[in-house]
Formats: sequence, C-alpha cells, structure tokens
Amino acid sequence: MTTVPPLAGVSAITPERAALQTKLHGAAQAFEAIFVREMLTAARSSNFGDTLWGTDQGGDTFTAMRDERFADITAQSGALGLAKQVEAQLAARLPVTLAPGSKG
Repeated sequence: MTTVPPLAGVSAITPERAALQTKLHGAAQAFEAIFVREMLTAARSSNFGDTLWGTDQGGDTFTAMRDERFADITAQSGALGLAKQVEAQLAARLPVTLAPGSKG
C-alpha cells in the first residue's frame, strides 16, 4: 500500500485517517482497474476484418473475464500509476487532526 505522508503541523496519523487512507487506496485501485477495462473494451471493439476464428458467446465471455483480470492485476501492480496519482490528489483532501498547540 502506498502511504501518503502527513501534512506539516499534523500529529501522528490517527486511526480514523489511516482507515480513510486505506479506503482511498482501494478506491483508487478500483478506479484504475475500471479505466483499464474500458480501454481494453474500446480496443477490442475495433474490427480489422479478422473473422478467422468467428465469434461465439463463450469466447466473448472468456475474453471479458480475461480482460477484467488483466485490468485488476495492472491496477494492483501500479504499472500505470493512475491509482497513485488519484490517491495523492484525493489524500490532500482528507480531514486532518492538528497537533496540540499548533495553529492552523
């Protein structure tokens, strides 16, 4: 899991913030997986006249399942970096607790 460092003047990460960061990390990975799936679907929708193997519902289902798994693995590995960027942008908007005595 990618951790986002606390902001200046912020005490140790509270359990609530840690839980939010964990949820945010999962949501960012899910978003990246959806994005990759959509890219694969768009790429497969192009037809180059290849009808050598024909089309069948079983093959289409297998292809969709394979693309879904590939998208999940890609998002979990962080290969594209989209989830990391989404997480970093949104983590800055998480609620923070200021350290005692600090002004903010």
